[in-house]
Amino acid sequence: MSEVIDRFMHYISVDTMSAEDADQVPSTPGQMTLAGQLADELRSIGAQDVSLSEHGYVFAVIPATAGCENAPALGLIAHMDTSPAISGADIHPQLVKDYDGTDICLNRELDIWLRVSEFPDLARYKGQDLITTDGTTLLGADDKAGVAEIMTAAAWLIAHPEVAHGKICIGFTPDEEVGCGTKCFDLKAFGADIAYTVDGGSLGELEYENFNAASGKVSIHGASIHPGTAKGKMKNALLLGMEFQSLLPVFDNPMYTEGYEGFIHLDQMSGTVEEAALDYIIRDHDRAKFEEKKKTFALCADFMNRKYGEGTVEYTVKDSYFNMREVIESHMYLIDNAREAMEELGITPIITPIRGGTDGARLSFMGLPCPNLCTGGHNFHGKYEFTCVQSMEKIAEILVQIVRKYAN
Repeated sequence: MSEVIDRFMHYISVDTMSAEDADQVPSTPGQMTLAGQLADELRSIGAQDVSLSEHGYVFAVIPATAGCENAPALGLIAHMDTSPAISGADIHPQLVKDYDGTDICLNRELDIWLRVSEFPDLARYKGQDLITTDGTTLLGADDKAGVAEIMTAAAWLIAHPEVAHGKICIGFTPDEEVGCGTKCFDLKAFGADIAYTVDGGSLGELEYENFNAASGKVSIHGASIHPGTAKGKMKNALLLGMEFQSLLPVFDNPMYTEGYEGFIHLDQMSGTVEEAALDYIIRDHDRAKFEEKKKTFALCADFMNRKYGEGTVEYTVKDSYFNMREVIESHMYLIDNAREAMEELGITPIITPIRGGTDGARLSFMGLPCPNLCTGGHNFHGKYEFTCVQSMEKIAEILVQIVRKYAN
């Protein structure tokens, strides 16, 4: 097994699932465990200025080679945490060598299959090696594949000082999956002028556009009365929550959208007749359409209050991040260099909008232009997640090739 895969297999053995609504960074202790291991590994491969902050950020430097001291300092960033959408504990990865192009049994006992009919991207990997889950957890390629690829590229560059490059700044971050990946990110300590996150999908993906994003929370105050005497008195908060959802545009549902199309997604709903809570995420690449979606959300709540009484529905809408394109458009050489690096290695670049977000989006608005590169993974945040061995190995090569681009 190659170095990048050996690293990946080790990293996914550490449970780093982040936690929503935690009041500290990192939100879970496993992230600090992996952070400590990564810091030790960076020291062992010869990286300099290795640091581990109290909030779980791991930073390190590979100094510029002679003659390249004035080249821009280039950052490579990946996040250590995995999504809380499904368990990231006790992962049992399965290696499928020389994949034959047919359905893959993830768990025979539970009859869980990775089927080509449901995931047609599988077909392109015939003859290559895949790493899958056992159908009971996610895999963790989002973003431990990125961590492994950056670490492997760093180790290679340190072992080959004859390869010219500027200063390289390495960063591994916590809590990206719960929106806190840059909350305690110290840009000055990191030291980069420009950067890439390695947090995308299939080989060749190169992204500099992402959703504008907001969270929406709805609290519904009902009135619980014994159903035998409820006529004219009961206000069922659960039913009112369903009514609120029905007021939103039907086709602004993620199951009907793709590409640049945005959505309003009901992510969680809970409650009783007396009280109900609905949590939403609101997304759109276009800033004007994004603002219109937030306005629609508010209008639905206002209508419900006019219908059922003021105070029945309380809501908040909070912006999370914005489309990094607004920043990257002034730094398109970042995209040109990454595209050229891929083409030089025989890889076809796939420039596509992110239907989500990355740490790079926030970092770009903080002053560090930071588009996103592929990791080789598919079907993130679920039990059908998989990654391709050959893709991960190639992405480590891409990182080295990009680094070379900035030597001068």
